[in-house]
Amino acid sequence: MFDQKKFVVSHAPFLHDESRISERSYNIMLAALPAVLFGLVHYGIPALGVVSLSISSSIIWEFLMNYVTKRPKSIGDGNAALIGLLFAMLLPATSPWWLVLTGTFVSVVIGKQIFGGIGGNPFNPALIGIAILMVSWKNFFDFDDALLNYDLGFIMVYPLAALKHFGVSAVDSFTISDLLLGRQIGAIGTTFGIGIIAGGIYLIIRGFIRWEISLSFLAGVLITALIFDLYDSTRYAGPFFHLLTGYTLIGAFFLATEDSSSPVNFIPMFIYGAGGGIMTVLIRNIGAHVDGVVFAVILMNIANPLLDKIRPKAIGKGF
Repeated sequence: MFDQKKFVVSHAPFLHDESRISERSYNIMLAALPAVLFGLVHYGIPALGVVSLSISSSIIWEFLMNYVTKRPKSIGDGNAALIGLLFAMLLPATSPWWLVLTGTFVSVVIGKQIFGGIGGNPFNPALIGIAILMVSWKNFFDFDDALLNYDLGFIMVYPLAALKHFGVSAVDSFTISDLLLGRQIGAIGTTFGIGIIAGGIYLIIRGFIRWEISLSFLAGVLITALIFDLYDSTRYAGPFFHLLTGYTLIGAFFLATEDSSSPVNFIPMFIYGAGGGIMTVLIRNIGAHVDGVVFAVILMNIANPLLDKIRPKAIGKGF
């Protein structure tokens, strides 16, 4: 098990750059705020309930695990709250309370704490929770059915589901501006494209996420979708449709970039991001799932330790 007390470094003196886990957590939550607020405005009180319960229950699970395992209390670093927020952003607004509690338990306890806490988790904790829920209770992620009673003033069809079941002709009515401005249905924090992009750019500029992963992920989606589109445009949607629907943008900026489960070396980051983008489109176009981002990123999390072994040869080392 990962044990922070056994971390061995070189002898003193040390240099601290004054960065803190809490600063990163709170800045990522700040970057996600535009997309979350947009979802709250669209879906109202049910969405607020899901977000509030997700964040609060994540903090409680973290506190309980700290108590049971006799580790220092870590809820002050904001990471549990961040996991709860990201998890809520991936849920439909009508998710029942027990689904939220189950998902946050899996995310915090199994996805993070069971590996020893922050820094020891091999997978993005929020994605582990969502993946388990998708496999166990996939009907709750049928956004067309879940949001049936809403009247938002635009086309009430989940774009990726329409593409999967009815083909390209069913999604021709969605324009790029519609998708960027959130005139689509989906999870609470994933429909407002401009908001997610703005948040991602903020995180890149502040240095909280690596641009290499986000850019290569988006490039992987665009190039793979373009190849499918060129092969048969009557069957497969264009690249910008795949880029702006489902979990793609939140995956590129908020999910694939999680520190512990992503590479730290330059070339591996490009391979990791591109692999996630390619797998996303492959799952969508020829796989069984409507949206492939969750499983694509988890697959790349698995490959992360191997990818990070690719590194420049040390100066002076022989061939």
